[in-house]
Amino acid sequence: MSRFSRRRFLTTSGALLAGAPVLSASMAPHAFAADTSGYKALVCIFLYGGLDQADTIFPFDETNYDRLAGLRAGLFDAYGVGAGNTSRDRENLLEIIPDNASSFGTRKFALPPEMSAMKTMFDEGDLAIVGNVGPLLEPTDQSAILAETASLPDRLFSHNDQQSTWMSFGVEGTRYGWGGKFADVLAGTGDPLFTSIGYFGNDVFLSGEEIRPFLTSGSDYGQDIKATQFNWYTGYGDDYDRMRERLDAFYGQNDFGHQSLLKMDYGNISAQGIANVRTYNSNITTGNAFDEAFPETSIGQQLRSVARVITSKSAFNTPRQIFYVGMGGFDTHSDQTRNLPRLLEELSDGMSAFRDAMVSANDWGNVRVFTMSDFGRTTIDNGDGTDHGWGGHHFVAGGGVSGRRIYGSMPVMDLDDAQIIREGGRLIPTVSVDEYAGSLGGWFGLTSAEMSPILPNLANFGGDLGFV
Repeated sequence: MSRFSRRRFLTTSGALLAGAPVLSASMAPHAFAADTSGYKALVCIFLYGGLDQADTIFPFDETNYDRLAGLRAGLFDAYGVGAGNTSRDRENLLEIIPDNASSFGTRKFALPPEMSAMKTMFDEGDLAIVGNVGPLLEPTDQSAILAETASLPDRLFSHNDQQSTWMSFGVEGTRYGWGGKFADVLAGTGDPLFTSIGYFGNDVFLSGEEIRPFLTSGSDYGQDIKATQFNWYTGYGDDYDRMRERLDAFYGQNDFGHQSLLKMDYGNISAQGIANVRTYNSNITTGNAFDEAFPETSIGQQLRSVARVITSKSAFNTPRQIFYVGMGGFDTHSDQTRNLPRLLEELSDGMSAFRDAMVSANDWGNVRVFTMSDFGRTTIDNGDGTDHGWGGHHFVAGGGVSGRRIYGSMPVMDLDDAQIIREGGRLIPTVSVDEYAGSLGGWFGLTSAEMSPILPNLANFGGDLGFV
């Protein structure tokens, strides 16, 4: 029988009450060397289920395109490739021409037509691609894996475990994420309450040892108590106004005369959570509402909320903020031809709208947007979908990103390639999540010494990738 202690309650209650992050009672100003001048924001977009890298960034030279078509005969048939009028026919793909094209010899690359907005961002230098990223303990390849001499991350190809590994370098159950630990380093600057804000659940990414995330939704305002805030919910007239006032006072009080420490803590946290939501709601009214500027999709509205906070940064009073948004539906074992194009279009249009909003607010240079996902998918299809892979390709955007370039590597469509596992054609990552995170952390202002304990395998790799 497990024991539910007061200590455990206090450390987990931030997940129970939206808007009620728990700060360590012993938290003191942090002695840090990080550069916190100006304002900077990291925006993580997590793509749940595993983004299919080869159905997002295509080989465009005929040799590798034809090889991919051979490895994915079922999926290409499901798309109707060959008729000349489908989104995956080569002539309809959108070629991207990176500034470092010479690094790839005669190879070429393209995006699908539904990502035209992100192609424009790439062409204009606001977007970079980071190829073949994934969890790694050390560099490895096909021969080391076949010889069983490679040190590999735990529980590869498991959704929950690899989501956690991307976010925290540990399998499901790990308590702190690298986004939250970045926030811990900056705990002594500004108001810590809104340093990290999550719009897509309570995943580990934003959880730090000292700072818990403020959790809300992608709607216009934080999740307040409807019975006390909205006439349409409880009724109109003076009597109803007095009832709402009394309810508001009741929910907002923190002393109910309980002798139980757990009940006292719950009352305090509930009251603080309500107060935090109302502070958030008040603060975002000082920025730009961006009415009708974003698509009416989940990711579009989440990014709209992020944009509202960023343009209200003076009210939030913190020079560094980390945001977490997400999209589901990328576990495309089947019916990929119907589901993935729609998701990619939503991602593309949402990121483009966010870029436009930040440019109009003169904040695009203060922001770095980046994608993460459970894993890439197998190069070989299973008919009308693909299965769990390992390495995958990702996007980084921002006003100061060294864009219009491809970083990392783009393995060729050959099962004998050193960076592919023959079974399923899974990509073996060449860029570690540690390197990916470290490049972002360096721009965010953290020093190598501050990142070293947060990114456990960084010393085994080359360091900053150069995209920021």
